[in-house]
Amino acid sequence: MPHTQPWYQGPLASFDTETTGVDVETDRIVSAALVLQTAPGTPVRTLSWLADPGVPIPEGAQAVHGITDQRARDFGRPPRVVVAEIARALAEQAHRHVPLVVMNAPYDLTLLDRELRRHRASTLADSLGGNELLVLDPRVMDKYADRYRKGRRTLTDLCAHYGVTLTGAHDAAADATAALELTRALGLRFRVPLGSLTPAELHLRQAVWHAAQARGLQHWFDRSGSPEQVDFSWPLRPARCACGGRPYPEHDCGVAA
Repeated sequence: MPHTQPWYQGPLASFDTETTGVDVETDRIVSAALVLQTAPGTPVRTLSWLADPGVPIPEGAQAVHGITDQRARDFGRPPRVVVAEIARALAEQAHRHVPLVVMNAPYDLTLLDRELRRHRASTLADSLGGNELLVLDPRVMDKYADRYRKGRRTLTDLCAHYGVTLTGAHDAAADATAALELTRALGLRFRVPLGSLTPAELHLRQAVWHAAQARGLQHWFDRSGSPEQVDFSWPLRPARCACGGRPYPEHDCGVAA
């Protein structure tokens, strides 16, 4: 019987963005990176993008990632061009069946989808040309594999917990590289239930795990009287209808999206 290499020892890609804010429906991509690595310990190849988002970058966001309005205007390219190039790069990974690491995937992938809709009248699914991303989200995987561990689970926290070096946090390339190494560490540490699955199996299970995690968080908000609403979708949130609702089959308000 031929030996099958576990996914965490094979080729991985990793995607990250820096943005104008945290609202995936309205905020914009300022910078992005796709990091590629063929095997653990081998050199990484990095594709980077800087966009002029066309809107002011709030001071809070500038303080996080260090990209000012002036830098974006001077060195950034039009977002229409940038998001198309990013989508093509991700489509290539999907075509090659290379797993794509995205820390907190519903944020970065949904924001990219909305930028494609905004600037290209297209969607992320359209851009993939019939292929599907095999997403690995270290946030979801860690919460499933080590459910009862206390403490925060940001990229910085997870890297510290698993002994992964994160240099230059909130730089897209640095965060993508660290997330990639973190995901390899998770696969190695938790060979069961993570490392023994194929990327396709892991992708499907993460959607279930994320929904369960989101349901638990929603129950906590409900018990505490918070109006916060948690999205159960993974790795991409459905687009909103123009009325503000979600275009689920049961949602038929007659308003064009």
